[in-house]
Amino acid sequence: MYKPFKRSLLTASLGLSLSLLNTSAIASNEDTDADNKWNVSTPLGQVKTISIDTNESTWSNLDVHPDGKSIIFDMLGDIYTMPITGGKATPLLKGFEWNMQASYSPDGSKIAFLSDRDGIINLWTMNADGSNLKQISKESGNTIHTPSWSPDGQYIAVTRGVMSSRSIAAGEIWIYHHTGGSGTKIKSGSHGAFNQKNITDPKFSPDGKYIYYTKDVTSGRVWQYNKNSTTELFNIIRHNLETGEEERYIGGAGGAVIPTPSPDGKYMAYLKREDTKTVLYIKDLKSGIDKRLYTEMERDNQETFGTEGNYAYFDWTPDSKNIVFWTAGKFHSVDITSTKVDTIEFNVQVEKQVQQAVKFDVDVAPDKVKVKQTRWATMSPQGDRIVYQALGKLYVRDVKSGKVSRLTSQNDHDEFYPSFSRDGRYITYTTWDDNDLGTVRVVRARGGKGKVITTEPGHYINPKFSPDSDKVVFSRFTGGFLLSPEWSMEPGIYVADLDEKSMKRISKSGHDAHFAADDKRVYYTDYQSGSYGTKKKLMSINLDGFDQREELKGDDVTEFKLSPDGKWLAFTYQFNTYVAPFAKNGIVQSIGPKSTWVPVEQASKTAGSEMHWSADSSTLHWSNAATLYSRKLTDTFAFLSGATEEMPELTSTGIDLSFDVDADKPSETIALVGGTVVTMRDADNQQEIIENGVVIVNQNKIVAVGKHGDFMIPSNAKRFDVTGKTLVPGIIDAHAHGSQGSNQIIPQQNWKNLSSIAFGVTTIHDPSNDNREIFSAAELQRTGKILAPRIFSTGKILYAGNLPGYTAKINDLDSAKFHIKRTQEQGAVSVKSYNHPRRDTRQQVLEAARELGVNVMPEGGGKLYQNISMVIDGHTTLEHSLNVARGYSDLTQLWSQTEVAYNPTFVVAYGGLSGERYWYDRTNVWENKRLMKYAPRYIVEPVSIRREKAPDDHYNHIEIAKYAKTLRDNGVRVLIGAHGQREGLAAHWEMWMMNQGGFTPWESLRGATIDGAIALGMDKEIGSIEEGKLADIIMIEGDVLSDLRQSENVSHTMLNGRLYNADTLEEVLTGDYKTQPLFFDRLDINAMPIPTMKYMDNKAHKYHWTHH
Repeated sequence: MYKPFKRSLLTASLGLSLSLLNTSAIASNEDTDADNKWNVSTPLGQVKTISIDTNESTWSNLDVHPDGKSIIFDMLGDIYTMPITGGKATPLLKGFEWNMQASYSPDGSKIAFLSDRDGIINLWTMNADGSNLKQISKESGNTIHTPSWSPDGQYIAVTRGVMSSRSIAAGEIWIYHHTGGSGTKIKSGSHGAFNQKNITDPKFSPDGKYIYYTKDVTSGRVWQYNKNSTTELFNIIRHNLETGEEERYIGGAGGAVIPTPSPDGKYMAYLKREDTKTVLYIKDLKSGIDKRLYTEMERDNQETFGTEGNYAYFDWTPDSKNIVFWTAGKFHSVDITSTKVDTIEFNVQVEKQVQQAVKFDVDVAPDKVKVKQTRWATMSPQGDRIVYQALGKLYVRDVKSGKVSRLTSQNDHDEFYPSFSRDGRYITYTTWDDNDLGTVRVVRARGGKGKVITTEPGHYINPKFSPDSDKVVFSRFTGGFLLSPEWSMEPGIYVADLDEKSMKRISKSGHDAHFAADDKRVYYTDYQSGSYGTKKKLMSINLDGFDQREELKGDDVTEFKLSPDGKWLAFTYQFNTYVAPFAKNGIVQSIGPKSTWVPVEQASKTAGSEMHWSADSSTLHWSNAATLYSRKLTDTFAFLSGATEEMPELTSTGIDLSFDVDADKPSETIALVGGTVVTMRDADNQQEIIENGVVIVNQNKIVAVGKHGDFMIPSNAKRFDVTGKTLVPGIIDAHAHGSQGSNQIIPQQNWKNLSSIAFGVTTIHDPSNDNREIFSAAELQRTGKILAPRIFSTGKILYAGNLPGYTAKINDLDSAKFHIKRTQEQGAVSVKSYNHPRRDTRQQVLEAARELGVNVMPEGGGKLYQNISMVIDGHTTLEHSLNVARGYSDLTQLWSQTEVAYNPTFVVAYGGLSGERYWYDRTNVWENKRLMKYAPRYIVEPVSIRREKAPDDHYNHIEIAKYAKTLRDNGVRVLIGAHGQREGLAAHWEMWMMNQGGFTPWESLRGATIDGAIALGMDKEIGSIEEGKLADIIMIEGDVLSDLRQSENVSHTMLNGRLYNADTLEEVLTGDYKTQPLFFDRLDINAMPIPTMKYMDNKAHKYHWTHH
């Protein structure tokens, strides 16, 4: 709030600024018919009305009326007014849309506010009585927040949040005229299109000469987690509107945010950290003296993203004597002279609408496994056979008869990446064995024994024949993470000469290498320089490794493939396949669907990758999941000879290569006798604990549970004594990231999976991973070919950031269905809606999921207001913690009247040092014998031995857990999600952190078992120990109900009825499985090869596994 000041200086300064910096608003990425436009205010899902009656609010922004008699504030997406002395609040603007951050104009006649009623948060104005709503900004892909009026009431400053390849929106400062227009950018981010550092909280000075704002002043381009808030993270910057000059105005230890000048221009109110406390200060702008006013503010957002502002905004009274602010669920007024604080009591009674949460049951363990991962499906040049990989082996299918047979009879290794020679006589492929490593081989297309063509073991992928079949080009990569690092010295693109029996590296970088019209040059894909690994280009090089040329670039292209005659280029863009003539003209042009320098046509309708051409270049083939698609060029380009006058519709049908196989399960009957059974049966209504219990398991199902003597133990049952142990359901890690393969090679033993089972994790749900890798691993697990927890995943996220191959552009319901269906076809039981700034997009994903029958797990992304709207819209869960430590009665009442579950992922909780760091601080992780048996020393030790130390209150997960406990006590399911941070062990950290927040040991175990199962739609089969459910049971040494820290002492893990010794993972009673020595056990390894470190760092960041 500002009282009117002189206009002359402001008008002059803004006039200069506008003339110098005028920038057009970003054009909308969708042309929408107004009549058919999605309306966020009228959702399509089932809606119910809830009632809220509260004397508390969560993170409410406020503004004082210029007459000093009333305040305006937001709560749960509605805007209210009330007397400045408190009382019952009157709704000014409420509805299903989200409204917030209201601010009075200097004369009190208008209100600037933010609303997503047009689909995305934009700047709006209305009259002071709530009438005459007018949209000011017209952003379509960037969000607006933190509006602030100029003192003459003509302009409104805002923060414009812009996403880079990372979906953390970094701010820019813009000014809009109160009547609208394209706006003026006053201040850009520091690192251009790749900026991740925030600037926000703009405020005009009372004389209109300056704009103050807060800026992230930490070093580098990349936003980092776990920053030290006792140092200087943010500064308040003063920007001169006349000259454009800037100065760092307020900063120092603890930073400085939320610049709020007093109406008389004498003081600057702001917030800074002192230890872990956020403190309200004022600075005398003449003497420079600071004065501490209040030390019990809520913890600010300096350690989180600040993409909705760094705090709930406060305001001065018109006489500059008091500051009115929100904290701890209440409004307060502090006298700046005496520092006396008065609480402003209030009450809100409101009815709100919420959508029914998306919830679908998942078939956890059907007797038959439908294999969908038929990878690298390749049509023979004659069009009569298809070769593909499934369950670790290569298969050939006769197109006419449908008969399928193994390509080779070799079972001592796994097989990958098949490709035909152009005459169809041979197939080249790669192999992998955890001990013997990999080879490139050639086999006759009719089958037989593959001949090794590489001269040494290694890590090989993507072999392709030359036109005359006497050479094979392939890529070599490095191991050291999931795969052995042996023979990892010379990665790159190689050519093997089959006649000379030699292999030669021709390029150190690049991937997807292939020949075109001759064997003189190899074409491959690489990253454009300066794009930080986000934009790709098509390169070529001769067979001697020289004469490297850049042929084409494609900013959003993910795959290039030249036709055998060299005349056509196929490429993928936004998960679809496209075709264009390939023209060499000496100019490096950019290719994409909208290119005009050559004709470009779309081929696929339902997504596609793994492209390849027919030998005569007349037909393009591609795959998605188990379907192989084909399209002729004459069905694509009307100008070709033989083309029909009317082109056929885009290709949407193909050859289904999926097949069913038996799921793995044991044949024995097992009796677990004598332990304490924590069943989690009917856990919402009871805490069933059976002393001296018996659990009977037949094959993979529990058939009886009770006290010893309650029923007869079958005579054929193999008894296993569990006296002195606590039996609990297998742990369900509902947010479990981690690599399941390396460059699509799935190891026979994945140490991450073994470690998880050793710690009792029997089911994982990974809300971000590579489609082909994780769903292939899931099929291998279900069929008993690898030992791993049950694997479920969203697959690749539906990403909002600008990252080709990951970004899912969703403009309407049909595009939402397209993206969900392409992942569902791969094997996804859920999708992850990741940081989409448009609420209509998020709602479209939800509606598409309802139609297609999948659950929706959204990325929380450290955006409180967006998170609450996600709860209102009915997502299945909310992934990640709120970015504020505490919620209050308003939020608790709202959330508890939905079925949206909460997965705070305490190990990476926002707002302070993460929970993972706590356990490095407080325990000697590198001495955990079980972890170090299954995890490489060179991965664990660097993050755990020389560890950061901090007091408890610097670890925000404890406060996060306290509010999670409040939510659970009110009916909101709270799950564990170890985020892949420390394999298996971190699932126990999650429970221990729940316990730190007030959950009892039993309640913590509930969060790790049945609550996760219910949230994931799996509770009919897993999550509790009861008759008819799958036999996922862990046995823990000691009384875990008295001491939760004993939970990691797992003696045995039963997974799908198979019983494993947790120390050795040797199968007991149900089979003869034994683990083999892992590569880091048989080799002296002290580090990953540097290329592997870069590969894993890149992979972890792109899939958002890293929170360091």
